[in-house]
Amino acid sequence: MSLAFAVFREKPRLKALLDHFSTIEDPREAWRVAHPLREVLLLVVCGSMADCDHYESIAAWGEENLPVLRRYLPYAHGVPTGRWLTLLMNRVNPALFSAVFTAWVREAWPERPDLIAIDGKTSRRSHDRGEDRAPLHLVSAFATTSRLVLGQEAVPDKRSELSAIPVLLERLGEGGGLEGALVSIDAIATTATIAQAIREKGADYLLAVKANQPTLRQEIEGAFAAAPAIDTSHDNDKGHGRIERRVVDVIHEVDWLNGTRRFPGETRLPHAATLIRVTSRAELSDRSRFETRYFVSSARLEAARAAEAVRSHWRIENALHWTLDVVFAEDQSRLRKGHGARNMAIVRHFAINLIRHAPEPERPAPMKPQRKAAKPRKTSLKLRRKIASWRSSYLETALAEPQN
Repeated sequence: MSLAFAVFREKPRLKALLDHFSTIEDPREAWRVAHPLREVLLLVVCGSMADCDHYESIAAWGEENLPVLRRYLPYAHGVPTGRWLTLLMNRVNPALFSAVFTAWVREAWPERPDLIAIDGKTSRRSHDRGEDRAPLHLVSAFATTSRLVLGQEAVPDKRSELSAIPVLLERLGEGGGLEGALVSIDAIATTATIAQAIREKGADYLLAVKANQPTLRQEIEGAFAAAPAIDTSHDNDKGHGRIERRVVDVIHEVDWLNGTRRFPGETRLPHAATLIRVTSRAELSDRSRFETRYFVSSARLEAARAAEAVRSHWRIENALHWTLDVVFAEDQSRLRKGHGARNMAIVRHFAINLIRHAPEPERPAPMKPQRKAAKPRKTSLKLRRKIASWRSSYLETALAEPQN
């Protein structure tokens, strides 16, 4: 390892965070600034890590933990009130804030991800009926192996996801950020334009084929019916009151998907290399459920690798969307004015990356000696946030953790 690379890796994530915060333009007149924007942004990120879910609680936490914050920035005038925080975060440019987030993630976690899932999520209570404004819908990119949020793009509603995906790919792909990755997206993105955009960034795609592409789905069904799969993988999963058995078949003879269209609008995906069929049977307590799903990938995948990639896509639901709703109470947020909802969603992404990749918190030794050594249990994100609010040393550890 070179000396320069070693020094780069030792740079704390907090230093990188503050450096990127400095690039965000402050919308206020300089002579009126009592609380610099870097101080405000550090406060909201730290407060969100420390189990605070709205600006009032973040401001209250900041007042109680001002000595901790002053170890990093001056906070000469203390911390702003919750009302003042709301007003300022409503005015911060969300596009710039989102770009800063992606740049920070790339610097703090420089290893290129191998599996990336892209999916959308709606913050249900962020709508504003008085101004006829729909709830915030955010399309996020998630590295499923490292469980790291990579970036996000806001759209008016779920129907507009398709317009956000190329913008998000463009940002993630800067400087070769997507090279070698396998990018999975649900059926809404199964178009030649999205497939080509992913390939141009040096990545491969894994796209679902559902009822919104009836002709393509029928052709893939016919391909599996006409020719036997060249490779098959079996997988059993048990938990949550069910037993699920999955069979994954793959076909590599897919030249016809790169051919010319036989009629206007027919889907033809460039560089297609693998067709995937996933047949599952879930045995519940009172019934059985059968499902067959199809996917197309530009990577030449064996069945075991295809099964892993298909399953990893749904980690974005469990490890990101579910976590934001249950652990960070995102669905309960009532931020509706200005850019507040969008910016707070980005703050939560800062917080979830920092708290998830912090070291395991130290636990007190048991009162009585145990006959058998217990298997160490991983601390949940919910409890980590609690510990960060109780124990400032743990919050500082999460902030000061060097890049890995």
